Amino acid sequence: MLLVAVLSIHGVIERSFQNNASLGYNMIMGAKGGKLQLTLNTVYYLSQPIENLPYEFYLEFLAADRRDAEFQTALHPPDATRDGKYAPFVEVAIPLCLGDYFGPFRVVGTTPEMFDRLQFGPSGTQKYEFAAGRNFLLQSPEHGFFEAVVGATAARQMNVKLGDRIATTHGDPEGVGHGQKFTVVGILAPSGTPQDRAVFVSIEGFFLMEGHAKPLPNGVPGGAEGAPIRDGDGPPADRDPPDEERPPTFVAARVAAPPPSVPLPLEQREVTSILVRTSSPIVGMYLENEINEGPTAQAVLPVREIYLLFDMFVRPAQMLLLLMSVLICIVSGVSILVSIYNSMSERRHEIAVMRALGAERQTVMSVILFESIILGAGGGAVGWVLGHGLNALIGPLIEARTGVTIGFFDFAPGVDISWLWAASGSGWEISTELLLIPALLVLTVVVGLLPAMTAYRTDVAASLGK
Repeated sequence: MLLVAVLSIHGVIERSFQNNASLGYNMIMGAKGGKLQLTLNTVYYLSQPIENLPYEFYLEFLAADRRDAEFQTALHPPDATRDGKYAPFVEVAIPLCLGDYFGPFRVVGTTPEMFDRLQFGPSGTQKYEFAAGRNFLLQSPEHGFFEAVVGATAARQMNVKLGDRIATTHGDPEGVGHGQKFTVVGILAPSGTPQDRAVFVSIEGFFLMEGHAKPLPNGVPGGAEGAPIRDGDGPPADRDPPDEERPPTFVAARVAAPPPSVPLPLEQREVTSILVRTSSPIVGMYLENEINEGPTAQAVLPVREIYLLFDMFVRPAQMLLLLMSVLICIVSGVSILVSIYNSMSERRHEIAVMRALGAERQTVMSVILFESIILGAGGGAVGWVLGHGLNALIGPLIEARTGVTIGFFDFAPGVDISWLWAASGSGWEISTELLLIPALLVLTVVVGLLPAMTAYRTDVAASLGK
């Protein structure tokens, strides 16, 4: 039972990592720093962001029509119509803005393309589905810039429903709350990806919240109330940002808060990272070198970092757990040996009678060996049923947490055994659970040999009188 459970858990973890490694994008652009930290922060929404990237850098990944739309959305004078520098090499470029929390869950400012164009799963073809509602819009007639989609786990634990208005906190779960609330328009179906444990909001609304705008060097502070002053914007704000938040060139100024319908200007925008799917792997290699050699950002291959993390931390823990299970099985085999061996002194008379009635030594030895095999195989069968029963019992919990489905008849992942007859593997796999059967039989034969040899050497004349 323990071995089946461990092998099943091993399969669940491995499939979960495979799901997370099929992201729908193959590169992450972020500020220069640790690659693993950028991956943890962007893929799993863990750790803290390294630094922000200029919004203009993100625009270099967009085609001309998208660039013009961005300038028009932000009420900025249109740029000369041109493709971004990296646009010819990119299929999808999605910005991420991090920095807020909803309870213990990360709030991610992004665009609707996060769920419209990204796919996941082992084959990379599974689309995100909504258990309720729809995808958010950058700006909607009903809620303006302030719409949100909540992941399955976050919605369940925070008891969020469609139509709820949620407020985020700045910096960390215990941070200062924002006055502006987002309306929940969609709840994701469980996917087994980190998206289950996050809240996604319109990037335009994210920019407009206090503390999210880039301070300008001429004295305009950050935050939603830090937009440039326009005629008719309203009365001055009632406070200045604290001194420790002011840049060296900050000049104290009381400015007005823009109405919710006015987006943040481009010069005050920053992004935490950019998810990029290149047009081909070869282009990805060129783009990685090009970005890393520049002064602005670094390009990271997240799948490489995920499998590095898996090999460095997760796999050793799995091997240790599996080794402990094997040792427990060996101890169980020794207990069978001791049990049968200790019973031999009480069964000498029975063995002597069998020998006197004509049973050969080999027959008596075989009886003891078969007893050991029956004990081991019977215990193995009961353990298999109990192990898979445990899998079926906790299957709904595993599916809710990881998105990996596991039932009573789901076997542990297979291993390639084609190397036994071919120089190179040809894809012949067999479940590790099925490999337990011959291993179990070998173990029971080994532990039954000593009692069987004792029965083989039984002195008939001396034992008949006992």
